[in-house]
Amino acid sequence: MAAGQVSGDGRAIELADGSELPMLGLGVWQIHDGPAAENAVRWALELGYRHIDTAQAYGNEASVGRALQDSGLDRGEVFVTTKFHPGRKDPVAELEQSLRRLRLDHVDLYLVHWVQRNPVWAWPGMERVRERGLATSIGVSNYGEAELNQVIAAGTTPPVVNQVQFSSFEYRRGLLDACQRLGIVLESYSSLGTGRHLANPVVAEVAARAGRTPAQVLLRWCLQHGAPVIPKSTHRDRIAENAQLFDFTLTEKDMAALDALDKTRGTAKAT
Repeated sequence: MAAGQVSGDGRAIELADGSELPMLGLGVWQIHDGPAAENAVRWALELGYRHIDTAQAYGNEASVGRALQDSGLDRGEVFVTTKFHPGRKDPVAELEQSLRRLRLDHVDLYLVHWVQRNPVWAWPGMERVRERGLATSIGVSNYGEAELNQVIAAGTTPPVVNQVQFSSFEYRRGLLDACQRLGIVLESYSSLGTGRHLANPVVAEVAARAGRTPAQVLLRWCLQHGAPVIPKSTHRDRIAENAQLFDFTLTEKDMAALDALDKTRGTAKAT
């Protein structure tokens, strides 16, 4: 596989540093630390998810760590992402604390969570994280094309992932094209619009034609654009539903209908 290439079974995408990122993960944004987060992660792992996405700002890394430990899965079987809170000073020191909460010796992916102050100030610390083996891969989140170019120009190791709001309603074509050109995988969050997009009549029509649920259709749209997804849920049945993405394909007609829902005018910006 080459950088940005999806595996034959559609379940992973290769990053520019040679690592493989699962195309499906569980996001735990807005899930409270404690039983809710632990159960969501536990159910996801039981249902076959192999990527868990958390962040220092979420306040639930400890629950993710407990669920990972209780799963009994080997460390190499689960891809773990966390994110540096850019309101703090040192990506290295903050990740060391994250690792204690997660009960891990490294994460698979560490992202700068958003642009604060300027796009590049935290990047030297992110590069030190990778040099020390605390994170296998490093990247960013909520960065537009201009910010990505600044990071690449300023650093020695380019980001391999840019996690942004991306869906058929936020179809940031300019940013997707820029990421592909730069060898960066665009990863989608809020693929379902935190539930807002599920009732859209066009989505419902496509789902009816495909014989799938609106959530599955919206997530599959992302995958067919080469964007991994990390849908969040605290309900086991929905976590299971969101995982049923690899046994169907949306037609060109249905993809075009969903593409047309974009409200960003194809922006290359992240917000």
